[in-house]
Amino acid sequence: MNLPPRQQQILELVRERGYVSIEEMAQLFVVTPQTIRRDINQLAEVNLLRRYHGGAAYDSSIENTAYAMRADQMRDEKQRIAEAIAAQIPDHASLFINIGTTTESIARALLNHNHLKIITNNLHVASILSAKDDFEVLLAGGNVRRDGGVVGQASVDFINQFKVDFALVGISGIDEDGSLLDFDYQEVRVSQAIIANARQVILAADSSKFGRNAMVRLGSISLIDCLVTDQPPSPPSPSCSTSTRSAWTWCSAIAALATGAARMFIIFHLFVIRSVFSIESDWRAPFCCATIFANEH
Repeated sequence: MNLPPRQQQILELVRERGYVSIEEMAQLFVVTPQTIRRDINQLAEVNLLRRYHGGAAYDSSIENTAYAMRADQMRDEKQRIAEAIAAQIPDHASLFINIGTTTESIARALLNHNHLKIITNNLHVASILSAKDDFEVLLAGGNVRRDGGVVGQASVDFINQFKVDFALVGISGIDEDGSLLDFDYQEVRVSQAIIANARQVILAADSSKFGRNAMVRLGSISLIDCLVTDQPPSPPSPSCSTSTRSAWTWCSAIAALATGAARMFIIFHLFVIRSVFSIESDWRAPFCCATIFANEH
């Protein structure tokens, strides 16, 4: 594909670094942020990169973006997602928290809680939460990755010793068919154990995770009880059932009426919605009814 020189340079830069912010590209190419946004939009429309709030990334299905890059992506969205999840967690609760930059934001948001017991395979989460004297933090053993994740059979065996109130989990991608996807099969095995040993599973996933590819399948989105995100996924295709499309339209109308509401994030309770709509053919159907609709600002 023949691209304009600046767009070709943008593509090469994003592929080299994994993620680049709009502000950095505007300074590098000596153009306005609006010009960079237009370039990114055009490149995203032909699937050469992925558009993010504040920047662009090049996604691979076999290798995750570098940790430092991931930590900087969707930072504000992750923070507000974390605050929304923290509001759902009572004091004196037991928790699993897995690997991810979003779950690290959740850990920081939990610091105002009291008397939590946390089991994690994330060194950063353990470091954040161990600062609270009334928290008990248990860290799984195993192989330590460069991003602070702890994986391997020892981690799985450790997790399987517990049954906790909540699992707070992140994910790298959610496929079009509703599969939860990640990059490291060892990490996925630990996350599967975490989900299997929690009474309630809360998935934290910003909207960039919808449709993102990764090669290891954790399981179906039906494994989780609650999803917290910043925006709903793309609407169902015309081939979806009439009930799915009708529910989506109803949901969108309610969300539009909520514009201007307080800075909350969308919290969907999947088990409630499945019983209300009885729709299993399209995974987006659970998103058609929300216990809390959220809008930025």
